[in-house]
Amino acid sequence: MTSWTQRTELLIGESGMDALQQAAVLIVGLGGVGGMAAEMICRAGIGKMTIVDHDTINSTNLNRQILASVNTISRYKADVMAERLLQINPDLKLKTFNQWAEVSNIEELLETEKYDFVVDAIDTVTPKVYLIKSCMERGINIISSMGSGGRMDPSKVRITDISRTHTCPLAKAVRQRLSKMGITKGLSVVFSEELPNKKAVLTVEDEKYKKSTVGTISYMPAIFGCMMASHVIREIISKSQFQDNFNKTLE
Repeated sequence: MTSWTQRTELLIGESGMDALQQAAVLIVGLGGVGGMAAEMICRAGIGKMTIVDHDTINSTNLNRQILASVNTISRYKADVMAERLLQINPDLKLKTFNQWAEVSNIEELLETEKYDFVVDAIDTVTPKVYLIKSCMERGINIISSMGSGGRMDPSKVRITDISRTHTCPLAKAVRQRLSKMGITKGLSVVFSEELPNKKAVLTVEDEKYKKSTVGTISYMPAIFGCMMASHVIREIISKSQFQDNFNKTLE
């Protein structure tokens, strides 16, 4: 038991800690949701991580993104995240891709490692749906974030199957696109049951893939990210415990 993982191992045990240290996770998108998910998974003691984003930090990120400070404005999120993660765990086996996740490169990204889990924190529909489809076809565990903007009530945030989502415009768009691909269930998502504030929308012209931006409060994307991290961590530990129990039945 190393000093920095001591508290975690007290909670999840040696076998749980070993499972996390042997696991590999891909995080796609490092904004308010993905940045928090990446840090929480790192702090839990994951052994391998790959991070993907080509966006830079700007002043509008200061209200909600863990990577954003006056000292990191204009820097690439992937670079700042890499520095931050390695300052937490210098032994982390980290791969950094300073690029957009697009239909043209998602298959290649999924080939970079044998992933135990993928965290989808992409906020645009086309690459998001293609990443989900590619993971499900390959049998790779994935959890996807739906919309955290325009909402303020943390008690309404849920982890559920995509088929059980409602009230969320992004979830509706994802459901419709996946349905056309023959996928109607089997995808774990984090979403909010709270109706989004339709007035909290601003048209934008200078952001890649985005025609509008939605108002956000400091804690909501972080809660989504923490819930995604909790799902990944608990699933990896649960799978390890199941395997241990299975092995004991063979002895």
